[in-house]
Amino acid sequence: MTTTTALDALLAGIATAPDAHALFADASARLRRIAPFDAAVWVATDPVNGLTTAPVRVENLHEGGCGIYWESELFAEHVNLFRDLAVAKVPVAGLRAVTGDRPTLSPLYRSFMRPRGFDDELRAVFRVDGQPWGQLSLFRERGRPPFRAEDIALVQALCTPMAQRLRAFALPGRTPPSALAAAPGLLLFGAGGELLSLNDEARELLAEMPPGPATQTPLGIDLPLPVWILSTAGRARLTGAASRIRVRTTAGRWLVCHATCLRDAEGSTGTTALVIEQAKPAEVAELIVAAYELTPRELEVTEHVARGLPTADIAARLFLSPHTVRDHLKSIFDKVGVTSRGELVAKLFTEHREPLNAAATVRVLDPAS
Repeated sequence: MTTTTALDALLAGIATAPDAHALFADASARLRRIAPFDAAVWVATDPVNGLTTAPVRVENLHEGGCGIYWESELFAEHVNLFRDLAVAKVPVAGLRAVTGDRPTLSPLYRSFMRPRGFDDELRAVFRVDGQPWGQLSLFRERGRPPFRAEDIALVQALCTPMAQRLRAFALPGRTPPSALAAAPGLLLFGAGGELLSLNDEARELLAEMPPGPATQTPLGIDLPLPVWILSTAGRARLTGAASRIRVRTTAGRWLVCHATCLRDAEGSTGTTALVIEQAKPAEVAELIVAAYELTPRELEVTEHVARGLPTADIAARLFLSPHTVRDHLKSIFDKVGVTSRGELVAKLFTEHREPLNAAATVRVLDPAS
């Protein structure tokens, strides 16, 4: 099979993946045959802030020391930051290429890659319409050639299709009433990022989290914490500013995780609080709208429809003719798959969400690893 044919098959697989776990699994297997790598991390991100959310697929990286990888973006890594790639002209870069074949300039290389026998990393951000919907790390072991320009071009060709497919998985559906709920969960973290305590509601909500890499908690609390929880709390601890992500659970509902630093009477920070609660419709509406690929003008029309405004009022507020508003509405109805304003509002702003299929394995190790 030629590289062109293999790439066409890879793109076709991306376009038809049934869920995010299958998307990562199939894309990784196909990409590995074209541009070999020894380990990989495939991550979905919150498009608002680029923070890690669910799902995450980790290949050929054992649990030990992986916290260094997850914390590198927040604390120590100054080469090939994902947040820099998210706004770069080309959202893909190889570590050796960027450092002029001096990978030791990277703290991640020194503390994580070199001890594990990795000699080069290729990073990519999956973005579309300026929003990052996912990211990728590929690692090659010592003895393999570094990632070349053709490898970067190949992965770059996947970035927009991957982002579009991840965005599409935000489409709404219906969550069983039993999955709707409850009081918010609360977790408290110490100055070093260790979990100090949590309430029963937090335990219940964490049990709904999609499968993915997790870190065991210290201090005798028998509960693995997903990396997206740790990274959200870590961002708040590092910056002193509030941080949040949105996560879709195995029960199908959207949760919002808010983290903030607590200050004592002298204004010093130490403890970080993270609240997990069911997302309000407005908090996921932008994800849903993006999934349907509505234009900015169509979004404006949709927001006015949600407020109950008639066509003439929408036209006046947007300085459009009523005929143009009706054209926008027809396009919106076609994209969303509805036939009335009531259906549109119910589909975009309902609190029920279609569950993701979370059955796929997340951590994958080759038999020889």
